[in-house]
Amino acid sequence: MEGLTLKQREQARLATMNRVLEKKVSLKEAASVLGLSERHAWRMLSAYRKEGAQAFAHGNRGIRPTNAIPESVRVRVIELARTTYSGLNHTHFAEILAEREGVILSRSTTRNILTNAGLQSPHRRRPPKPRYRRYRASNEGMFLQMDGSHHDWLEGRGSWMTLLLAVDDATGTVPHAIFREQEDTGGYFKLMEGIIQRYGVPTAIYTDRCSVFKHVRPGFRTQASWELGDQTQFGRAMKDLGISMIIARSPQAKGRVEKMAGTFQDRLVSELRLVSVSSLSEANRFLEGFLPRFNMRFGVMPRQPESAYRPLSPRIDLKTVLCCKYNRKVARDNTIKYRMSTFQLFPASPHYSYAGSRVELRVYPDSNLEVVSKNRVIKTLETPPRPGYFPTSRLINLEPDLVPQWLEKILHQKQGPVQTPLPLDSTLNREPSELKRARWTAVIEARSQGLSLRAIAKLLGMSRKTVRKYKASISPPVYGSGSKVKIPVVIS
Repeated sequence: MEGLTLKQREQARLATMNRVLEKKVSLKEAASVLGLSERHAWRMLSAYRKEGAQAFAHGNRGIRPTNAIPESVRVRVIELARTTYSGLNHTHFAEILAEREGVILSRSTTRNILTNAGLQSPHRRRPPKPRYRRYRASNEGMFLQMDGSHHDWLEGRGSWMTLLLAVDDATGTVPHAIFREQEDTGGYFKLMEGIIQRYGVPTAIYTDRCSVFKHVRPGFRTQASWELGDQTQFGRAMKDLGISMIIARSPQAKGRVEKMAGTFQDRLVSELRLVSVSSLSEANRFLEGFLPRFNMRFGVMPRQPESAYRPLSPRIDLKTVLCCKYNRKVARDNTIKYRMSTFQLFPASPHYSYAGSRVELRVYPDSNLEVVSKNRVIKTLETPPRPGYFPTSRLINLEPDLVPQWLEKILHQKQGPVQTPLPLDSTLNREPSELKRARWTAVIEARSQGLSLRAIAKLLGMSRKTVRKYKASISPPVYGSGSKVKIPVVIS
């Protein structure tokens, strides 16, 4: 009995049999307590009298199973996992053992051998996440799921398009949808505008982690994100309208709109083919008649008949909310910059200047721009790339009958000085070197692609001052007798 270890159930049987031998309980009562038959209790008591406590232990205890993995194989597997096949995950390692070493072991057996030896798999399997079915929202307009579906909607009759759609969680209907060339902020502004104009303002929307709704990376900062903080332009608009935004962390979380997109890729594609739709505008016009029929066929009744859509407050201008807003500081020459373009601001009076003040630049979904200061629209002109005459065709938000008299004189005055090239004179300047020609060509090409002076200087390893001189020159610059770059340009 030296070194004998009994389990809890075996210890209970030993204690009960000792009480039987002490004649404190009968064998029949002991068999009832242990849940055994009286005949088996007699056999157990007889064995206890002959072998002692060893009789209560299982007979195979301490005996190695015949199907056990040999110890030599275990040592070999552990050695190979630490040396030759180090870094392999357990499943891959089990396959390699069978292919190259002739050791056929199941993945679970291999995993047990390596885990007991302290060798964890470098690539662990992700444990399954528990998911629970969510009930529908109780009222229509309480909860909308939104998403975009990029698909070959026209089946080769036109370019690929993206369908932006919203699904009401309570009824399963599509309050509005719109085709766009891509999934962008302007498209979702149009989608929300259609929903609000038809039904009202919803309570909450459920979206994915698209960059329209959430910044791609926490550390990534665009110019708009610095102005809005952690909000996107769409998030700022939803906050102004009092709409709660919920960001889904998986496609399954917004499965209703995901499934609806798949249904549209089946039914809508077929109906677009039947009417031979081949353009974006035709597809949007077809949607106006398709959605009511679709909702009538597949919509369900909400649990509560009251609508959760709120009417839009008359004090809110929907157009000025559903747009991108940027804060700009006016330069000393009354200009602001936006996306490599410069806009000249014209005050209502020639004696007033916006220099140094803050203005709001609004970019609407139809790409129109508007500059606002103290709730007043400022007349704006996009300037050409180089200083010079401002053509009236580039004016925005500037109607002819509203042009100030002092500005009209400037716009209709004689065209300003024109830059004309001066022929290179070999007696005055030398021919430009190959390096100057190559640098001038690279600067002009980079500038035509929209790169800033800072980006060009960093790309070519030059100073911004030198890049500015190359950009201002109409031909490769040359050196004269001095060290400064001479520009072969004359002002006439």
